Amino acid sequence: MLRSWANLLTLLRLLTAPLLVWLILNEHWWLAAATLCAAIFSDIFDGKIARKMNQATAFGGLFDHATDAIFVSSAAWALARLGFINDFLWALIVLAFAQYALDSKALSGQILRSSKLGRYNGIAYFVLICVCVGFQCLPLQMLNPVLPWAAWALVATSLLSMSDRFYSLVRRSA
Repeated sequence: MLRSWANLLTLLRLLTAPLLVWLILNEHWWLAAATLCAAIFSDIFDGKIARKMNQATAFGGLFDHATDAIFVSSAAWALARLGFINDFLWALIVLAFAQYALDSKALSGQILRSSKLGRYNGIAYFVLICVCVGFQCLPLQMLNPVLPWAAWALVATSLLSMSDRFYSLVRRSA
């Protein structure tokens, strides 16, 4: 299962999540930014590599998305500990991913069924983490008050996405 280059790249991203948390909690902002850049690079290329090498699998898709969820929820937790964002977002990221995986029946080998709002939220989680770290690297700390509002907006869109997915499930079952 992990015998592909794409899954190895995803595994390396997963292994950097604890490092990113440590870097954020210890306010090593430039190293956190470099770690985020490496993670984003690996996230962009793992799927491209899997498709190009004809190694794309349902497991690989689930592993990639689970790694993204762990990575951004861990970083959101660390940023919440420092008071940059609320304490709810990281848990909602975990719950939204769990719902996504269960609803898609990904654990039984099905390919993940994405939604537009869920996809946009996934991207926005990375953007929020990058902006939070970037504000600390650059002389933009004066914009820190914007961060809680952005995090609360993501809480709202995450709840909306989860509600929409639940509604679709109920509708399909009826």
